[in-house]
Amino acid sequence: MAFDGCFVTGTDTGVGKTLVSAALLHTLARHHRRVVGMKPVAAGLIEHAGQWVSEDVLALRAASTLTVPAALDNPVALPDPLAPHIAAERAGRSVTVAGLLAAHRELQAMADVVVVEGAGGWRVPVNDRETLADLARAIGAPVVLVVGLRLGCLNHALLSAEAIRADGLQLAGWVANAVDPDMPCRDENVHALCQRLPAPLLGTVAWHTGSPDARQIALQLPPGWH
Repeated sequence: MAFDGCFVTGTDTGVGKTLVSAALLHTLARHHRRVVGMKPVAAGLIEHAGQWVSEDVLALRAASTLTVPAALDNPVALPDPLAPHIAAERAGRSVTVAGLLAAHRELQAMADVVVVEGAGGWRVPVNDRETLADLARAIGAPVVLVVGLRLGCLNHALLSAEAIRADGLQLAGWVANAVDPDMPCRDENVHALCQRLPAPLLGTVAWHTGSPDARQIALQLPPGWH
């Protein structure tokens, strides 16, 4: 089956999923004409050009080559920066995997490649019964794991990879993102993950201050993604 997209997850919140998703979009755009990012659920909005929107969604749109309706690339936008199911309850919104999947299928019909960015880690709830892992399973796309390099990342990365594989999905690769400038033995941790994770290292992101440029991040696409 031809490659038509991936699902980006992380070892936790704040580990750089949006940055890596945008970098993937820029890299994929060199090989595919119509690439688009999707943030199924975004919690935490800012005012931009007279509208309330997620900064993550703005970054994905800037990296996409295709402009689509907001209801498709971000079907659920929630004001409060909380866990999605809590933010949805506070906003009086109903979030279901079926609804998110319907938006994704419309995007697939419009684009060559869809890069879906999750929220938080692998099993973040979207309602009382379902998680974003259920959406990833329904989509069935290969998964890219963003590992935030900080103390505890080995356990978080290995458990996340184990859960992804247990859900029947392919871990296509992982990206190491330095989120703690003072992390001791950073290179040793990356080496340990290279030995233990059942997927290739697609790239590393050095510690940075300010707003990094996703176009400058070098990523190695897995086989078959070109």
